[in-house]
Amino acid sequence: MHRILFVCHGNICRSPMAECLLKDMVRNRSGDFLISSAATSTEEIGNPIHPGTRRKLKEMGVPLCGHRAVQLTPRDYGLYDWILGMDSANIRNILRITGGDPKEKVRRLLDFSKRPRDIADPWYTGDFDVTYEDIREGCIALLQALK
Repeated sequence: MHRILFVCHGNICRSPMAECLLKDMVRNRSGDFLISSAATSTEEIGNPIHPGTRRKLKEMGVPLCGHRAVQLTPRDYGLYDWILGMDSANIRNILRITGGDPKEKVRRLLDFSKRPRDIADPWYTGDFDVTYEDIREGCIALLQALK
């Protein structure tokens, strides 16, 4: 089983977008997947997916996953094979919350791609299209790496 946790700052834009998209991508693949998402902050806990993320997923035909923002916990480190942050600030906060990364399972999602980089937060940029394309690129690269 592949256990993957996507993480961003508030868990309402990028990480649930990645969660819903990867769940859709693996729906018809063999192999078991556990895919979820979480926040490094407490700011949005309990809130639903951001309207911009909902709009973009719907536009792309990606089913929404039932989601309310939750915060990453130290326990999550033992539950997942990969804890994938959207940007470098997320990685620093993930490591602070989990107490380190002795098993080397914390990475940025786009570290799996041919062009490793941060995924911009559409909460600030307003550009959910670019965020979607970056997350899609990362999910495709992640699936290639898991083969």
